[in-house]
Amino acid sequence: MSAAASPVYRRVLLKLSGEALLGEKTFGIDRAFADYLAGEIREAVQLGVQVSAVVGGGNIFRGVSDSARGMDRVSADHMGMLATVINALALQDALERASVYTRVLSAIEMREVAEPFIRRRAIRHLEKGRVAIFAGGTGNPYFSTDTAAALRANEIKAEIILKGTKVDGIYDADPLKHKGAKRFERLTYLDVLQKGLKVMDNTAISLCMDNHMPIIVYDLKQPGNLRRLMLGEQVGTLVKE
Repeated sequence: MSAAASPVYRRVLLKLSGEALLGEKTFGIDRAFADYLAGEIREAVQLGVQVSAVVGGGNIFRGVSDSARGMDRVSADHMGMLATVINALALQDALERASVYTRVLSAIEMREVAEPFIRRRAIRHLEKGRVAIFAGGTGNPYFSTDTAAALRANEIKAEIILKGTKVDGIYDADPLKHKGAKRFERLTYLDVLQKGLKVMDNTAISLCMDNHMPIIVYDLKQPGNLRRLMLGEQVGTLVKE
């Protein structure tokens, strides 16, 4: 491998919202977009990067959504966790069709569907070049998949969290609704918390801050962005101390 194509990261965690799997649909999973994601991840794996992922469940069910209003919060959160397992299996299927070895590890035990999350086993999968998809959130209610991503990234000693979104970084307002929104190239964790920026929830940001885990928020839909990030190019917004 030439020096020009050498990745700057050895191990990363990719955080995908459930909505990312919607693609052009309004509900469920867009298989074409799942295949696109698989292609992006395959490029990172081919560079020699160990890739793990956490997928949300918002395209199917979210515990704090309008559809969950009036439900018991614990029950609603458990439903959301199960939705993340469905998405993880969909992403696994797309990756395996792209000839990428993949394992789904769930925080909620369901051995017929996915392996239980065991930290050392997850790291071993990564060392063998497999993509590890972490499903079921943290396994506990009241915690989002953002927090699950921060937790898993620290557990497996990832070097960075890459959060794929619909926009090309972090803005001071929603750029899809406000044309004059200002984009940031770099922020500190305290900037995110004090400005109330919707990057990840406060629990996840605090966990990253306490453990010095950098985050890059980037445009998931721009082809080649993940590869460019692996090679150290300036893409999206960096959150770091």
